[in-house]
Amino acid sequence: MNNEKWLLGIDIGGTSVKLAFVTEAGDILHKWEIPTNTENQGKTIISDIGAAVSEKLTELNETKEKLKAAGVGAPGPVNTEEGLLFEAVNLGWQGTIHLRDLVQEQVGVPVAIENDANVAALGEMWKGAGLGAKDLICITLGTGVGGGVIVNGDIVHGAKGAAGEIGHITSVPNGGYQCNCGKTGCLETLASATGIVRTAKDKLEGSAVDSTLRQYLQNNDLTAKAIFDAAKAGDQLALETVDSLADHLGLAIANIGSLFNPERVVIGGGVSKAGNILLEKIEEYFVKYTFKPVAQSTKLVFAQLGNDAGIVGAAWLAANKN
Repeated sequence: MNNEKWLLGIDIGGTSVKLAFVTEAGDILHKWEIPTNTENQGKTIISDIGAAVSEKLTELNETKEKLKAAGVGAPGPVNTEEGLLFEAVNLGWQGTIHLRDLVQEQVGVPVAIENDANVAALGEMWKGAGLGAKDLICITLGTGVGGGVIVNGDIVHGAKGAAGEIGHITSVPNGGYQCNCGKTGCLETLASATGIVRTAKDKLEGSAVDSTLRQYLQNNDLTAKAIFDAAKAGDQLALETVDSLADHLGLAIANIGSLFNPERVVIGGGVSKAGNILLEKIEEYFVKYTFKPVAQSTKLVFAQLGNDAGIVGAAWLAANKN
């Protein structure tokens, strides 16, 4: 009879909640997801998680006795010591949420919580592209730009839990695009999927140069993927858009690198699927802008865990923070 306990990893997103039973060595045994019900200010999200865990255990002919601990990643600033989440707009949650205690009531084991971007960074450190590194930066390029800073194997939180908000580094001090955070010129306004499209639109509108992207724009179907595909095919305007993106990202990573001197910078999220055409340009600008000893000791790599980074990182929390 196998008496090994399982860790429960929970990654709460705006569209779905990803869950997994994970071994203490970090191997995923069972993973599944449920829709995130954001109706009525997300009132049932946590009880839905409890029900999903109970149903899966029953399906596997196990009980909650099989679980050792749980970790939760959630979108928003957190107080990990007190187990509090300070608002999560895309979940419908307002004000301070006692997330740790509420989840603990549902799953019946000790729970640790963390910001979702930080959890993804922990996942990559434990079982992904950061494996073996204790000092790393994780940057997620998706609808927005998220980040996590790990120093000596642990997340840096800062005074108000806002450390690692890489997407809100100011890239354009004057005249930048408006960001959802309230200020202008944030890296997120340029390096997110929507930011890349915005940059390409501006270039198209400000130039008469022939580009395959014009047809996408006319059909209202201009996406980050279309821009990268066009760049790979040699489209000059698309190449200029990618170059602009890489310039801003390379500068931001160089500044972060000079502060933390990480072993690795792990780049993930949907935009990273562009591949080497993006990574090679970011590296070019990173080397241009950074302090030489940092450039020599820091490696830029793509994330490896994809959508599993959050649940693996949450399981790491369960193992190490309870």
